[in-house]
Amino acid sequence: MHTVTSKDGTKIAYDRVGQGPSLILVGGAFSYRKFPGLVQLANLLSAHFTVYNYDRRGRGDSGDILPYAINREMEDLQAMIDEAGGSAYVWGLSAGAVLALQTAATGANITKLALHEPPFVVDATGHKPPENFVKQVSELISANRQGEAIKYFMTKGMGAPSFVVSLMRVMPGVWSKLLAVANTLPYDAAMLDGYMDGKALPDKLWDAVTMPTLVIEGTESPVRLRHGAQALASVLPNARLLSKRGLGHAKQLDTKKISSELVAFFMGNC
Repeated sequence: MHTVTSKDGTKIAYDRVGQGPSLILVGGAFSYRKFPGLVQLANLLSAHFTVYNYDRRGRGDSGDILPYAINREMEDLQAMIDEAGGSAYVWGLSAGAVLALQTAATGANITKLALHEPPFVVDATGHKPPENFVKQVSELISANRQGEAIKYFMTKGMGAPSFVVSLMRVMPGVWSKLLAVANTLPYDAAMLDGYMDGKALPDKLWDAVTMPTLVIEGTESPVRLRHGAQALASVLPNARLLSKRGLGHAKQLDTKKISSELVAFFMGNC
């Protein structure tokens, strides 16, 4: 394990594996650097890159200086880019894709950017989180009701069926890992606030994100995720959409397929 200090003094823990151009992995909600899928992905990519797999603040071995602010998480990613040599490829998953996108928009030296199913909700019909989603998640965590917060985030926020959460509760290894990072759910809820209300994405908001960008969606993923990925690819100035079966993230990551596509993108000429 290594650490880097973010701008506000928070210690950010990371693992580094492999050799080659720097590639930073940014996990989504419930993810942390020891999450099996991220470890597998880092190991597969290590044949081509120096992979930096880090704990976002409040997770794993990273610190969590309060109060939370989205800008602080962006500074954390910038600290990782500096640690990686001042520039890097970046892959972000789900809410981590939103964090990577927002950081890229600040002018961070991201050479190429891969955004994997950011959970934008752009359809007026279908599932949308409640208007008080961020407030409710935060209140549940403040009241030490982590289990209820997990269920609320997954069902009301992400649209997962209730039985999925019930199954996770009886899987001790899974449920304990979710509880360990539940305190960061308000952070992810805040990260997504304003982008899950069923409205079109702003045309010019991310005009500064001019580096080659790959927006990834799995054809087996829920329609709302696919439409969000498609909408994002259409508003970014230098993006293309990758749609293939096996690239979804709602279930278990297919790390072999994902790593293959990432190698092709990051090591290619575009």
